[in-house]
Amino acid sequence: MKLLKITLQGKTYEVGVEVIDSAAPVASSVPVLVQAAPAKGAEGVAVPAPSPVAPAPAPVAGVAGGHSVTSPMPGVVFKIGVSVGQQVAKDQELLVLEAMKMESPVYAPCAGTVASILVKQGDAVLEGQALIQLS
Repeated sequence: MKLLKITLQGKTYEVGVEVIDSAAPVASSVPVLVQAAPAKGAEGVAVPAPSPVAPAPAPVAGVAGGHSVTSPMPGVVFKIGVSVGQQVAKDQELLVLEAMKMESPVYAPCAGTVASILVKQGDAVLEGQALIQLS
């Protein structure tokens, strides 16, 4: 295990990193959790436990003649701007994802009607996960 020292907002943390099998390929969609502990001498620093990563949902059956809007990246659903039954235009903002303190809008790839919304505000999503079904 290799220990790294990281300083965030004036507080130093020691983070342990261990390579299990350097020859094995690493899937980009596999979440990795790292737990940091305060460095020696850093007093009164609370380190929250890592939040659990939601499993990828089961595939959703497509709507006849419809389109599944998927997440372009891993993140958290920050805002949903449409509702079921609403007509949407091509390139209309459907929802906003947040990743690393940045907001990224997700747009309709085509005109249609919102058939179903598969996520809710605050949900953690993976890259490629279905978010909204358009018909």
